[in-house]
Amino acid sequence: MPADFEAQRETMITRQLRARGIHDARLLDAVRRIPREEFVADEWRDYAYRDEPVPIGFGQTISQPYIAAVMVQTLQLEGYETVLDVGSGSGYHAALLGALAARVVSIERIPELTDFARANLERAGITNVIVVTGDGSKGYAPAAPYDAISVAAAAPDIPPALYEQLNDPGRLVIPLGSYEDQELRVVEKRGGQIESRLVTLCRFVPLLGEQGWKRL
Repeated sequence: MPADFEAQRETMITRQLRARGIHDARLLDAVRRIPREEFVADEWRDYAYRDEPVPIGFGQTISQPYIAAVMVQTLQLEGYETVLDVGSGSGYHAALLGALAARVVSIERIPELTDFARANLERAGITNVIVVTGDGSKGYAPAAPYDAISVAAAAPDIPPALYEQLNDPGRLVIPLGSYEDQELRVVEKRGGQIESRLVTLCRFVPLLGEQGWKRL
């Protein structure tokens, strides 16, 4: 019997998102409209709405639904913003950002995942997201500055390039910490000053690159 993904999506919204404090109406509407199952490989479609990350190949994952939602909600997007998405993966996170912002630039270091994300976004009808291949730890200067930056990989510290490419005022959400455990933090830039606060504990793949973790 074919999976009822629409019912699974509604259950996810109720039990995984609303129950944990995801309340942004525009975000919840985007989650409802964007078919998460289209952003994973066919063999993983039945896992798309589980409360856990899902493999997408090359040692990468599509983030747990709650973590993806809390990252987007934390950015407090209003619809006019240009957003940088670091770590395209499957393209799902960029799709959520694209539903809430004017324009999204998504950067992915693995060329095969760049192609995967582009295909998924096209199939889902997302037209305001561009996906490029590159070192996400250095951001993407040609489209800077960004009103918001979302980083879906863990860094030991905030990469200087991302701070430089963040508009003032601007908001950045990023996992910071060790290879094994991190804190998801939101960093606000205002009047040349920076403030950081803890959002939640988390565990992400490392941000590999010139201004992230060096490959071990």
